Amino acid sequence: MAVKVKIPVPLQRLTGGREEVEGTPGTIISLINDLDQKYPGLAERISEGGKIRRFVNVYVNEEDVRFMKNEETEVKDGDEVSIVPAIAGGGVFCKKGGR
Repeated sequence: MAVKVKIPVPLQRLTGGREEVEGTPGTIISLINDLDQKYPGLAERISEGGKIRRFVNVYVNEEDVRFMKNEETEVKDGDEVSIVPAIAGGGVFCKKGGR
């Protein structure tokens, strides 16, 4: 078995349109680097300097890695990893006080 990784739509162009790919067990950061070997450009959109980017959320079996060991969270055969880009939004404000 391998680690199943769910890829968000904005990154699926790097995985040939695949919604789910498989990676090698280890730590989250080693998994990201492993996937980058198969799908070049993926790691730079998820991590920087060995750390997960602020605007990217990563879950292992539906648990947020920020509440585990972040990039050093272990993943094993059969685990499911979800990569979810954070979405920001809000109202649009004009300088003259209108919306």
